[in-house]
Amino acid sequence: MLQLEVHSVSLLSVFAICLAALYVAAVIRVRRQGVRWSMTRTLLFVAGCALIVLVTGTELDAYGEQLFSVFMFQQLTLMIAVPPLLVWGSPGRLLLRAVPHRGLGGLVQRAALGGLRSRWARVLLHPAVTVPMFLMSYYGLYFTGIADNALRWEGGHVALETAFLAAGVLFHLPVLSDDPLPVRHGHVAGILDVFIEIALHAFFGVIIMMSTRLLLDTFANPPSAWGIDPLADQGVAGGLAWGYGEGPTVLILIYLLHRWFRDDTRRDAARDQRVDRDGDPELDAYNTYLARLNAADPPPTERADEHTS
Repeated sequence: MLQLEVHSVSLLSVFAICLAALYVAAVIRVRRQGVRWSMTRTLLFVAGCALIVLVTGTELDAYGEQLFSVFMFQQLTLMIAVPPLLVWGSPGRLLLRAVPHRGLGGLVQRAALGGLRSRWARVLLHPAVTVPMFLMSYYGLYFTGIADNALRWEGGHVALETAFLAAGVLFHLPVLSDDPLPVRHGHVAGILDVFIEIALHAFFGVIIMMSTRLLLDTFANPPSAWGIDPLADQGVAGGLAWGYGEGPTVLILIYLLHRWFRDDTRRDAARDQRVDRDGDPELDAYNTYLARLNAADPPPTERADEHTS
């Protein structure tokens, strides 16, 4: 029976705990300075860190070393569920507000902004990199034997979990983030990326469910006392890959559509205020153009009178 208790020291779980602690400390600092920070963002970020601890630092991780279905659950959680929570927490913006502008804090700010504006950041966040990386995390790992070889290595399990989390964060950053990034997808491009994500893991799940042979030898011999058929367990893994992401994806789509509507509303309101204050140069120019045409071309009645006279 699954017991959610710590079974070993996981580097990812320790990293997540430290990350959550630093985030909360930064929130406390900015609030003491009189700067408002959304409690919703804080809860989302901490929830993302808690999910990392859940799937990598509890007994669930031990089951993930024996069963493909549990390992797939870990991968999907780290790639699909955790990254949006971390990104919605806007850690980059919080960092820039929390660190002091002088001394060591100034160095941290300049290093952070320099990293965000660097060529490497622009390359890593480009769809030509993030989408193939997402593809590699599914099709490339499992259909080329890379995952099997990595899992035979003592640190391979943790290395793959780290790679899953990194791929998920890089994929979702330009789509969802409000941080000052060098690459940010437009509304349509973001929605298109989400649909690509749905198709990628859904089709991958169908392939696994229909497979009549084991994809990974690592999970070919689960403990006999559990009475689990590895091929049936692989089918469960495929079902997870096919259906797991629907819930998070629907939430992401709702968020993207809401943000699109909000941005358009703000832009229209700002334009209306600008027109009320300064007028509309384009409309004024068009009205002037029509007035000139009307002056150059008299009405039909005047032309008729001139012709009869």
